[in-house]
Amino acid sequence: MEQFLELLESNYVILGILVALIVIFLVLVFVCVKYSKLQKNYNNFMKKVGNGENLQEDLETFMYKLDKVEKQNAEINEYCKSLGNQLDGCIQKIGIIRYNAFKDTGSDLSFALAMLDDKNNGVVMNGIYSREMSNIYAKPVENGKSSYTLSEEEKMAIDKAVNSKGIYKVQ
Repeated sequence: MEQFLELLESNYVILGILVALIVIFLVLVFVCVKYSKLQKNYNNFMKKVGNGENLQEDLETFMYKLDKVEKQNAEINEYCKSLGNQLDGCIQKIGIIRYNAFKDTGSDLSFALAMLDDKNNGVVMNGIYSREMSNIYAKPVENGKSSYTLSEEEKMAIDKAVNSKGIYKVQ
């Protein structure tokens, strides 16, 4: 311990520490000057690239707008998903059969119309035309079937709607 204290008291150690501090100070000044030049060059570069305006500010503004657009896109995607879920319950499949209900009437003025959603639920309507009157009957349809007795034309209209895959063509 005494040798260490003697070593600290010697002029060479103090001189060495002083030289080290001066070197560290000079390195610090050198780094500060280099940093200042680098910062100045960076600012000049950003102004040149930004056509006289600070490109960094433009990039920050752009990033803010990009975040805003991403949030709006997320909202739009959620809205589209909710619309898609609602569409499943909308009428998507249609089948219509025209027929002649009575021999004494001309043309196929009677019809069976099936309107179904994506899960083949909906309604089948049968419009019967005669010279004296016209009647329309509606029957519920679940999974492509009805709990009511169906005429042959109603069955054909339901089959046509089920097999239409959402594409309706007038024939």
